[in-house]
Amino acid sequence: MGTLVALRDFRHAGPAPFFDRRELRAILALYAERVSRGEWRDYAIEQQPRHAGFAVFRSSRDWPLYVIAKYRPRANRNGDFVVFAGDRRLAQARSIDEILAKLRAILDAEKR
Repeated sequence: MGTLVALRDFRHAGPAPFFDRRELRAILALYAERVSRGEWRDYAIEQQPRHAGFAVFRSSRDWPLYVIAKYRPRANRNGDFVVFAGDRRLAQARSIDEILAKLRAILDAEKR
């Protein structure tokens, strides 16, 4: 005999977010810049039902240094893009250009 399940348990608020071509191009430009400096060596892209993530690594065997996450737009959120370092939220913004500018500022401050 089968198991009865409620359909509401399997619905979500829309399609999962993805990085569009322009967003991915901007992220990869920053990644290439940091690779050429020898700071970053690997990346991974993940897609979850609630967010898409671009993680950068110092080595392929390390935990991610930073994760740039894109969330589905919601009215009660301050930003659709967030930068994490581990479980710490470092910055959030409404656009990819804003979040990458904030990440660049964080990276430049670390170098000083």
